[in-house]
Amino acid sequence: MSSVPAATALPPVRRLRSPLFRALTTGPVLVALVLLVLIVASALAADWIGLADPMAIDPMNRLKGFSAAHWFGTDAYGRDVLSRVIHGARVSLMIGAGTTVFALVPGLLVGVVAGYFRTADMVVMRIMDGIMSIPSILLAIAFVAVTGASIFTVLVAIAVPEFPRVVRLVRGLILSLRDEPYVEAALAQGTSTPMLMLRHLVPNTLAPLIVQGTFIFASAILSEAVMSFLGLGMPPEFPSWGNVIAEGRMYFQLKPELILLPGVFLALTVLSVNLLGDAMRDLLDPKMARRV
Repeated sequence: MSSVPAATALPPVRRLRSPLFRALTTGPVLVALVLLVLIVASALAADWIGLADPMAIDPMNRLKGFSAAHWFGTDAYGRDVLSRVIHGARVSLMIGAGTTVFALVPGLLVGVVAGYFRTADMVVMRIMDGIMSIPSILLAIAFVAVTGASIFTVLVAIAVPEFPRVVRLVRGLILSLRDEPYVEAALAQGTSTPMLMLRHLVPNTLAPLIVQGTFIFASAILSEAVMSFLGLGMPPEFPSWGNVIAEGRMYFQLKPELILLPGVFLALTVLSVNLLGDAMRDLLDPKMARRV
């Protein structure tokens, strides 16, 4: 009788309990994942869930309280607060995702070059040090003030300060990888430099980059809210959490929900992304993987 391999003999439920499954079903992480899915789903489906027009002005119903038509009341222009917060999630999530891509992709390319080629390392890292010497929020505000406020300029303004951090992370990883035996063996076999980077170096930087990307995502959402609150972020015609908070601060004592509702959405989103980032770090870090 042939023996059945142990891997295939496991019950289906047991096989599903992979490290990723266990990491995502841990109490706080599971709650964070559910909250983030709900926020993303509500933002994507905002036009189909029966919400009011976030830009519709109704002066006759300004600063109204809770009602069947306006669950969280209206703002100083008679606009539905809940609708503006839900639609504002689109802007914040778009800024977070776009900033992550704009920071990770160029940062990966420049970091690999700086880490592998010693002649480029000095020049690249001095430029990165110069960018990092400027406070990130000040650099973003200065960029928007010069170029004007739009979704693209705000996205680039927030991504630029994150770019050097990604470059430094990738450079450090490449410095530790380029002297590994498998890299030397690939060079001895005549592997070209571009193929060496694609096959052996870049794949080993992806796990730390995924973790770093979650923190960039959360930081970008906060930065956009801060810039919009200061009036240097998203244009007024685009509802965002920062704009909603800025417009409601004058009426906080009269209607605190104008600030509390977008603030709760902002805090829950950032907290959820950070918890998922911590879970991914614990899962992808070999030193902590056994705890998962």
